[in-house]
Amino acid sequence: MIIINLDVMMAKRKMSLGELSDKVGITLANLSILKNNKAKAVRFSTLDAICRALDCEVGDIIEYRRED
Repeated sequence: MIIINLDVMMAKRKMSLGELSDKVGITLANLSILKNNKAKAVRFSTLDAICRALDCEVGDIIEYRRED
């Protein structure tokens, strides 16, 4: 299972969804889908922009958990 920890990184950086949306250039709706683990895919360019905006690594945002 892939887990998106975007909300955790946003909280650590004290950044709102609206502020991140402005910095990354993604709609609030699409960013919300990603944040709530509803996304089916994410572009590398989107990950790059999010990591730049939050000053983090991809592994800080995306986590893999085995389903047992």
